[in-house]
Amino acid sequence: MYPVSITSQRLGLRELDNSDVDAVLAIYGDPAVAEQMSFEPRTRDQVAATIEHVMAAAQAPERLEYSLAGVLPDGELVAFLRLAVDVGHPLQSSGQIGFAFRADRWGHGLGGEGIQLLLRLGFEHLGLYRIWGARAPGNDRSARVMAKQGMVEEGTIRGHLKLAGGWRDSFVHSILAPEWDPGQG
Repeated sequence: MYPVSITSQRLGLRELDNSDVDAVLAIYGDPAVAEQMSFEPRTRDQVAATIEHVMAAAQAPERLEYSLAGVLPDGELVAFLRLAVDVGHPLQSSGQIGFAFRADRWGHGLGGEGIQLLLRLGFEHLGLYRIWGARAPGNDRSARVMAKQGMVEEGTIRGHLKLAGGWRDSFVHSILAPEWDPGQG
């Protein structure tokens, strides 16, 4: 599916391009945002390389990665949202979501809309059966917003990520297609 363009009342998903480097850097380069992510704050060069990678992945004959810009109705990029189709087993029908919003947009309800748009992409457009996401143990805001979208906390992946401060666990949340309510949130 290319290009992706899905909208809700206050947020839209669109493909990323090279003009988005500085807007994504405002998200991925922010230590407050990166603290909740699986990586350290990114440099401008790292963000540019990420965008090059996702632009190439978007053109793959069998697209498995949907890294998208989260934009307001006026076009302002305020989030980086991702759905990656799982391919570890031939009978698998699942995908992992991830989302990062610019810190000044936290607490405005956009996270729920972003998750709903990713669920819509996965369930309605890609026909997935299960969608899951992982969060940092201290990220209570993400736990609440995923729960509000119908995602169930499944458990802990112990020692999941090695960051500068050492090994970190991740908490997994998921939702199945029959559980999803497109009007939830």
